[in-house]
Amino acid sequence: MKFNIPDTQQKRVVIVGGGFGGLTLARRLAKSKDFQVVLVDKNNYHQFQPLFYQVAMAGLEPSSIVFPFRKVFQNNKNVFVRLATVSAVRPADQEIDTDIGPLRYDYLVLAIGADTNWYGNERVRAHAIPMKSVSEALYLRNAIFEDYERAVTANDYQDRQRFLDIVVVGGGATGVEVAGSLAEMKRHIIGKDYQDLNRDEIQIHLIHGDPRVLNAMSPAASAKAEKFLTELGVQLWLDKVVKDYDGQVVTMDDGTTIRADKVIWAAGITGNKIEGIPATSYGRGNRLICNEFNAVSGVENIFALGDIALQTHEPKWPNGHAQVAQPAMQQGKKLAKNLLRIVQGKQPEPFHYFDLGSMATIGRHRAVADLPFWSTQGILAWMMWLFIHLLYILGTKNKIFVFLNWVWNYLTYDQSLRLVIKPWRRQEKG
Repeated sequence: MKFNIPDTQQKRVVIVGGGFGGLTLARRLAKSKDFQVVLVDKNNYHQFQPLFYQVAMAGLEPSSIVFPFRKVFQNNKNVFVRLATVSAVRPADQEIDTDIGPLRYDYLVLAIGADTNWYGNERVRAHAIPMKSVSEALYLRNAIFEDYERAVTANDYQDRQRFLDIVVVGGGATGVEVAGSLAEMKRHIIGKDYQDLNRDEIQIHLIHGDPRVLNAMSPAASAKAEKFLTELGVQLWLDKVVKDYDGQVVTMDDGTTIRADKVIWAAGITGNKIEGIPATSYGRGNRLICNEFNAVSGVENIFALGDIALQTHEPKWPNGHAQVAQPAMQQGKKLAKNLLRIVQGKQPEPFHYFDLGSMATIGRHRAVADLPFWSTQGILAWMMWLFIHLLYILGTKNKIFVFLNWVWNYLTYDQSLRLVIKPWRRQEKG
């Protein structure tokens, strides 16, 4: 199968990955007649990652936080969307290899993001649940509610506990938000849906390998987040590292153990690697070393954006920018301008990141925000978190659906999405 894309006089920009950085770049280049844009992704939709945990906790429908690429580019004849998996890059030939065939490029942009970092622990990887995609979020939702159903029929206390107790590993924004959401579900939902369960038996554990949660934020934000989590009944295990998980028992570095059938792994990310890029082009965290123009070190006409890009040219960011949406989007905007300058024979301009701050929500009226000029915690931070995330969701319909879900959940302390929907599999005939 071929890509079936015509050769034109336009410069062909191939973008691998339709996350925040890749999609921002594609939308900007779509407005220029100088480029033919090919967006390659293994999915045919953009995923709004900051709200994965709300899908996992049955607060939002998956369709509310995804948006089809083809819908974005309906009116752009110079943009081609292709559903494919990229297996390798051949810089010398200026081609990529995919499962539907090779594709030539004039400029290649790698926006392939990052995946769960298991720190080389294969046993943990085999049994813990990651949350880096909508499908993984749905898997987690199924696992939670299937285990609640099993707990209802478990007569023995110990058996029941393995179904009820949940361990979250990682005290960054994702881990804190998941733990807080689980605690609110325990407080407001379990008593309604599972009257024959004692919700006080449910224990939610958050394990973090640093002395404080949200260690990338201010000490005040961390302290407030810990206070919020404790108020919600989350048991904090700080400055401890998970060394093993066999599917039933979590073992920490000090020998402490917790029995749980579900471990949610939010302990870090590592860049997705791609064959054909020299090993010398990779830096810490499997991120691609880039200069101030997002050009990848050691190769020609290849750029990187977002989580996969490691830029250290700014003194304020000696270890690279945070692997969140804002750097990716800002890099996408600047690279679009620079590619246009390059084809016009002008010098590109260096990228400078404008830090808009960081936020995390722990539950209703509980959030923390570190903004450029001030910090706040509590209901104001919570309302700001809601507004900002709603603003960046793609599609008017999606914004409306998410907003209505939030309003309904707020007014009723209830959710209507607590469904176990298993993927259908064709049974092989004997």
